[in-house]
Amino acid sequence: MAMTKYRGVIPGIFTMGNLFCGFASIITSVKGEKPTEAAWLVIFAAFFDFLDGLVARLSGSSSRFGVELDSLADVVSFGLAPAVLLYTFKMIEFGNWGWLPGFVFISAAAFRLARFNLTAKLESKGNFIGMPVPAAAVALASFVIFCEAIWGEIRLDRFLLIMVVLFSALMVSTIEYEAMPGFDFSNPRNRIKTLILVIIGIGLVIRTRFVLFPLLAIYTLSGLIKFAVSLAINNARKDLVQPRNIFKKKKITE
Repeated sequence: MAMTKYRGVIPGIFTMGNLFCGFASIITSVKGEKPTEAAWLVIFAAFFDFLDGLVARLSGSSSRFGVELDSLADVVSFGLAPAVLLYTFKMIEFGNWGWLPGFVFISAAAFRLARFNLTAKLESKGNFIGMPVPAAAVALASFVIFCEAIWGEIRLDRFLLIMVVLFSALMVSTIEYEAMPGFDFSNPRNRIKTLILVIIGIGLVIRTRFVLFPLLAIYTLSGLIKFAVSLAINNARKDLVQPRNIFKKKKITE
């Protein structure tokens, strides 16, 4: 009885771990210390966020309160922390408007999380609607780590700016992104996704700094490609259902 009563606390502990890492990332950025440290803290926050959801599902302790608390922590860790990181170490160089990309990103993250709270049941049954906020945040953080690993500094300023705008747009979009595989391994789709995750995990363990960003870039493109293919198929079906009658006589007007 006691275990049943307190099992809902365990996911909350991981949520607080997520929030702590996000807050620590902000403090690290404000102090002007190494950008990679702030970036890694965002990634650690994502790891706690993953464990939070996993434990909640395994223990059957998911609740409305947990969803709301998790989203509030996510706004800090995956909205504010990446925005502060990018502004402190790069966007500040853009002058008086350097704060704007970060504000756009955190606004999109807040919108995406609010929408998720309203559609959580729908999204839990299928793919994500819009790019997940943690994925967008980790993509930006991993780009910082990737640049530092190759050049020793954050480069490709314009590319970074494009990414911020792109991720912001994808978060508020209705483009579908693949969710984590379920525990029903009788489903071939789950088996394939699990195998892919294992391969990715091996790559991350071996060369994390160089592998993580390219993987997130592929994930980002996967949603766009899937959307483009789906759009093309739907348009083709419409043409088949409503074919043009090229033999229809034109009405002659005097």
